[in-house]
Amino acid sequence: MRRSHGFRQGTRSILKKSKRQRRRVEIRRIMHRYQDGDRVAIVLDGAQQQGMPHRRFQGKVGIISKRQGRAYIVDVADGDKMKTVIARPEHLQSVE
Repeated sequence: MRRSHGFRQGTRSILKKSKRQRRRVEIRRIMHRYQDGDRVAIVLDGAQQQGMPHRRFQGKVGIISKRQGRAYIVDVADGDKMKTVIARPEHLQSVE
């Protein structure tokens, strides 16, 4: 049988939550409004599949450029390139 190379391949440790956070719903993280120019960290939430960016952006810090529906467009430096990531607010955390 051939190995699967899906979108969430190799995310077992990245998307795992601690025992303390398993039953917790972070409503303030979902309802938070970001403004253009805010710095945010991409922190994936495995319980929310919609609007989840690719796992290569886990832990990266970017700048909000605009809003697109419920999601935000974040400009992230990936190596020497700037990339555009579309993510919902439950996968973002404010960086000050």
